[in-house]
Amino acid sequence: MKKVYVIGAGPAGLTAAYELLRQSKDYEVTVLEESKYMGGISKTVNYKGNRMDMGGHRFFSKVPEVNEWWNHMLPLQGAPTYDDIVLHREMTLAPGGPDPEKEDRVMLRRHRVSRIYFKQKFFDYPISFKPETFINMGFVNTIQAGCSYIASVIHKRKENSLEDFYINRFGRKLYSMFFEYYTQNLWGRHPRDIAPDWGNQRVKGLSIAAIMKDIFSKMIPGRKNRTVETSLIEEFSYPKLGPGQLWDVTADEIRKLGGTILTDCLVTGLHKDADNHITSLTYVNDGQEVTVEGDIFISSMPVKDLVAGMNDVPERPAKIAAGLPYRDYMTVGLLLPKLNLKNKTKLKTIGNIVPDCWVYVHDRDVMLGRFQIYNNWSPYMIKDLEHTVWIGLEYFCFEGDKYWTMSDEDFTKFAVEEIVRMGLIDSPADVMDSHVERVKKAYPAYFDTYKDIDTLVDYLKTIDNLYCVGRNGQHRYNNIDHSMVTSFETVRNILNGIQSKDNIWNVNTEKVYHETKA
Repeated sequence: MKKVYVIGAGPAGLTAAYELLRQSKDYEVTVLEESKYMGGISKTVNYKGNRMDMGGHRFFSKVPEVNEWWNHMLPLQGAPTYDDIVLHREMTLAPGGPDPEKEDRVMLRRHRVSRIYFKQKFFDYPISFKPETFINMGFVNTIQAGCSYIASVIHKRKENSLEDFYINRFGRKLYSMFFEYYTQNLWGRHPRDIAPDWGNQRVKGLSIAAIMKDIFSKMIPGRKNRTVETSLIEEFSYPKLGPGQLWDVTADEIRKLGGTILTDCLVTGLHKDADNHITSLTYVNDGQEVTVEGDIFISSMPVKDLVAGMNDVPERPAKIAAGLPYRDYMTVGLLLPKLNLKNKTKLKTIGNIVPDCWVYVHDRDVMLGRFQIYNNWSPYMIKDLEHTVWIGLEYFCFEGDKYWTMSDEDFTKFAVEEIVRMGLIDSPADVMDSHVERVKKAYPAYFDTYKDIDTLVDYLKTIDNLYCVGRNGQHRYNNIDHSMVTSFETVRNILNGIQSKDNIWNVNTEKVYHETKA
């Protein structure tokens, strides 16, 4: 049997391990994970019975293979109502009731609500053309936005930066209101200093024209199939107990198939022979260095760290890898009796809170980037759903900066003071409990040496038994589904003896990406 080492137990790593074991009995697969959690940045943190989704993860894909895979691991169940939740709790607590573990292994269907909070007013995201939008913007801003958009249609800018990308699609006025500061807060760089690739990666076909097209397509009677941009989806699936549940289930399946998963194992080096072939890797566990020999190595660890741990890397790709930037983030979970935000939508929520899963914060006088309302992701994420609201305040930072190095107590105090100023709560005394989580290298960034990443990729392709998968494995801002697809392609190549890795690196590089809705 060939020995396969998979670095990282995130979506890409676990998918690769599971698929290889499922499709063949010729491989001995071991997954090495730095932390205690499954799922990477898609993990779920359980704090005193209240669960935190690190980053917010909508399960939606236009890739049939991915949807089938998710449904196999966690079958889809309808969106529960308040009565369903109460009944389920009574049943699972009753003697002889359903097995809670079996009952919990499902996906819920959720309604997508993600809005912008700007100057204590809500704006739909993507921007809609509802009367409320124009009222909140005001007459002058509305006229300016319309004129600047028309100007952007007539005079297209050459897209040398992310700023050019956004102005071409939304006009300068909307860009300055809803994209400029948020993007700078997210990346720690002004959009003019960021490559436009990120826009193509994440926003793709979204624009004012796409929004208008979507609005009018809904008006056509009897039209069952229409193309919809990813950012305009209205529903998504979500694991009942948070995204980490899917990866915990996947890890269990890997073990059942004979795979091994080792946690608290930090990979520090990969060792190549004279033929540029990896023969072994080294990891650290409980302070002890362990070196193991292998035949195939699948890496979802950050490219920067991967290359730094290799021997005999040529100077050019080594410098490119060393200069690749990342953005980290911190989340403060707050348990509250209520939020001051009023639900003015037509959507019903338990406790009459606003229906948003997450809210983008665009106020320039706070550092808060987004806040999640975990109650709305899944009602089973909250221990006391009827009496508490469990939110997560997300801050973008760099590992080691002044925010990252704050104590949990000081950072929580700072974050609470910001949401008091924003009007989300009345005073710090409203906070019933809190918890802080830090996430390293959450976002691979598109500046500095990223402009030369093709040279680095070309070098990595020359290592015959190394496969780079996932968001950090490819330094590409992929969603879960595309991270999984890189692993699907990797397993196909391994099983079929395909030497070229172009198909793996070409995942999610298309400019147009359509969805067919029934």
